[in-house]
Amino acid sequence: MRELETPSLNDVPRGASINTLLADRVRTSGALPLIERKSGLGGTWTTVTAQAFADQVRDVAKGLLAHGVGVGDRVAIMSRTRYEWTLLDFAVWAAGAVPVPVYETSSVDQIRWICSDAGVRLVVVETSTHAGLVEEARSTLPDVTGILVIEDDAVAQLRTAGRDVPDDEVARRSDAVGSDDLATIIYTSGTTGRPKGAELTHWNFVHLTRNGVGGLGEVCAVPGARTLLFMPLAHVFARFVEVLCVTSGAVMGHTPDTRNLLPDLASFRPTFLLAVPRVFEKVYGSSEQKAGTGASLRIFRWAAKVSIEMSRATDRSGGPSAALRAQHALAGALVFRKLRTALGGDLRYAISGGAPLGERLGHFYRGVGVTILEGYGLTETTAPTSVNLPDRTRIGSVGLPFPGTTLRIADGGEILVRGDHVFRGYHGNPEATEAAFDDGWFRTGDLGSLDDDGYLHITGRSKEIIVTAGGKNVAPSGLEDRFRGHPLVSQCVVVGDQKPFVAALVTLDPEMLPGWLRSHGLPEMDVAAAAEHPAVLEAMDRAAVRASENVSRAESIRKVRVLTTDFTEANGYLTPSLKVKRATVLTDFSDDIEAIYG
Repeated sequence: MRELETPSLNDVPRGASINTLLADRVRTSGALPLIERKSGLGGTWTTVTAQAFADQVRDVAKGLLAHGVGVGDRVAIMSRTRYEWTLLDFAVWAAGAVPVPVYETSSVDQIRWICSDAGVRLVVVETSTHAGLVEEARSTLPDVTGILVIEDDAVAQLRTAGRDVPDDEVARRSDAVGSDDLATIIYTSGTTGRPKGAELTHWNFVHLTRNGVGGLGEVCAVPGARTLLFMPLAHVFARFVEVLCVTSGAVMGHTPDTRNLLPDLASFRPTFLLAVPRVFEKVYGSSEQKAGTGASLRIFRWAAKVSIEMSRATDRSGGPSAALRAQHALAGALVFRKLRTALGGDLRYAISGGAPLGERLGHFYRGVGVTILEGYGLTETTAPTSVNLPDRTRIGSVGLPFPGTTLRIADGGEILVRGDHVFRGYHGNPEATEAAFDDGWFRTGDLGSLDDDGYLHITGRSKEIIVTAGGKNVAPSGLEDRFRGHPLVSQCVVVGDQKPFVAALVTLDPEMLPGWLRSHGLPEMDVAAAAEHPAVLEAMDRAAVRASENVSRAESIRKVRVLTTDFTEANGYLTPSLKVKRATVLTDFSDDIEAIYG
């Protein structure tokens, strides 16, 4: 059993709340920008100062009071990532109530469960379609007294409704919120079983974001720091960064549609981003595809190799050679400058979580000039519980314990966490809460190890460990991560429990397929045809070999089954945070699995 603690850098008194953080921002820099809003597709970014934002928060909070929202009442927010999400979030907190996020892709049953379990009183949705889903669920939700629609001017309606509510009433409610009060209930993605509502307190956010400013100050607290939020604000990761920006002095923007991500990055020019590894994989794959064929493609791949070598060399004593530096400078002029421009031009850091990034991508981006700080955390830890820091980065790890965090590796390899950022329990589920803690330590269910320098390495989830017929324990996540590094691969699920060898179910990326076919001199074909084409199958076999380079033969992927159906959130095989629902895949594709071993 190993244990490691990073001391807290928190300088905020225990009584502080998220409302305190916004009040502090207004007091110190009320006339300076807090948020930039985009007006329409292709529109310009307009500044919202901290004072103007706080005034809008107050006015919307007054409207919530006029709608009968009381202290501690639950208000559901169901929307894509946009300015109104953040405004409503802080308005609900100012009213002394509790925002409950609902993914905008949620089904009627999911809406019904979350609103019922949390005891939601008011629901604010983005579109009339969302409102229809809530109405369908409402017959079994007696506590829900109203539904407001953002695209039907919900914010303006709230401000109008609250005109006669005294400002002092909101101030009284806001000031009365304490550190130990419930800040939000965030429902887990539900890769297995029904989602559980993690109760996070105001102190969870205050403690973590203040420590975030201390530990990640070079990222989020330097002059000119700005980030563009595009991950769902229903996810704890984006929610943490939303509050972090208020705390750190950074400017935030929102974009609801990732199809417009690159144009929005170009116009907003963020200095740091948060994203899941799939985004970085897509950017790399898209860049390779845009390189085309022939000499241009060869130049891109050469530049990528140079970037990776340059990054690796910086970690070695003596650093990169003069020859490598010269190659890197040339690659920068030919390739890297265009890629950095595509990411906005000013991007220096990106924070990655939710799944393993992979060393290859980590070194590639650092060599390009964008350092990806890979971290690890869960809903139950209010997002990060370990992270690589700008001056202490070890690619391939998920970093050191976050300031104020103690990590323990149990005898069986499970990661245990202790700190003020750990949630207080699952809403209305004392049995699950009791099972989640062991003598005050939160049991993550993830497996990992601490190296000699204290960096955490994730090896898998305890519930996902595969035991082959030969008795070999195999952690699938590392294999899957390396397999997904192939530009043609969308998703990978490693199988082999109680089977004679390890294999993989693989789906193809329909966006990357046309370019890959052209670059390999192959005719156009759809995913179904590609899944059976000898050239594609050979490429997948080679990808399996590369993915298995760092494991024993007993742990290596021996066969690949290419599926004709990709895993998406729409068809139920991905969670809203883009995690594969392994149990669902294993059940629905059991015939494909059996065909591998037939």
